[in-house]
Amino acid sequence: MNIYEQIVAEIRSAKHIVITSHKSPDGDSIGSSLGLLRFIEKLGYSAVVCHPDAAPDFLEWVGLEPILLMTDQPAEVTAAFEKADLIFCLDYNGTDRIGPDMQALLEAATCKKVMIDHHLNPQDFATLMVSETSSSSTAQLIVELIVQSGHETLLDAHIGTPLYLGILTDTGSFRFPAVEPRTHELIAKLLAAGVEHHLIHEVLNDNNTADRLRLQGYAMAEKLEILEDYKLAIIPLTKEELVKYNYKKGDTDNLANLALSIKGMKAAVMMAERDGIVKMSFRSKGEENPVNTLAADHFDGGGHANAAGGMSKESVAEALAHLKEVIPDYFSK
Repeated sequence: MNIYEQIVAEIRSAKHIVITSHKSPDGDSIGSSLGLLRFIEKLGYSAVVCHPDAAPDFLEWVGLEPILLMTDQPAEVTAAFEKADLIFCLDYNGTDRIGPDMQALLEAATCKKVMIDHHLNPQDFATLMVSETSSSSTAQLIVELIVQSGHETLLDAHIGTPLYLGILTDTGSFRFPAVEPRTHELIAKLLAAGVEHHLIHEVLNDNNTADRLRLQGYAMAEKLEILEDYKLAIIPLTKEELVKYNYKKGDTDNLANLALSIKGMKAAVMMAERDGIVKMSFRSKGEENPVNTLAADHFDGGGHANAAGGMSKESVAEALAHLKEVIPDYFSK
């Protein structure tokens, strides 16, 4: 029995299944959570999805209604954890990634836990672990779960659409090095199951608000800074600037990639001051320009070699100065 067959056996023997993912949800955490939920339901079982906080508005189209939020429904989330006899931990490999409140619930739970993730350096907190750092996304691993457990015939557009979303967004529309032949093999299975990929691309890319475009235009015109010696682009935004352009969650998500698209750039860093913290997105090109070590060493973050996140409790100006100070240690002229 392979690991995926073991996981399905655990699903079949459980009565109260909880699916969790990391705080500040993205396309992969949402897609893998909903894809797994819909697969479990098609098996004939039930589950509840519990996330720390809300997804950006631009993901509402995929169907976020089943997701309970710790920020909005703490009593319901707490009750789900206390009843759980199986907890899925998707797209994170350390309990601190789900926020302190849910972390306490997860660590207090004595039931079996299944971790499915593709990030580096996993903690040893789960009963069953699928930790595939070469995988493009956690959503890809959920497709593997369905296929390698012998349930490929259950794939349909309802299950496959959020999984395609997760793979698409976590690969930067299939541009990152983690995309391998197997990624496309599994995508082909999703398309064969009825997933309308062109509609997913449209709903993701053609949903800009005027405020979002104005914020992005301001960021590129007024705040973009290029360190020519290191071929690195930086965009720092203060909370006042975000407020000025009526910022909503997700409005700055593409700015790091946009800065990285500038000809000759090796890496880009997006900095945005929210909730008293400077949140940072790191992007880079090529194996020779990893950004996850920079994020981990100096900004309490980490992630993939070419796509990582971090944060600073300093002001934007102080975090920017800190970043510029350490850049020479990670990028050559």
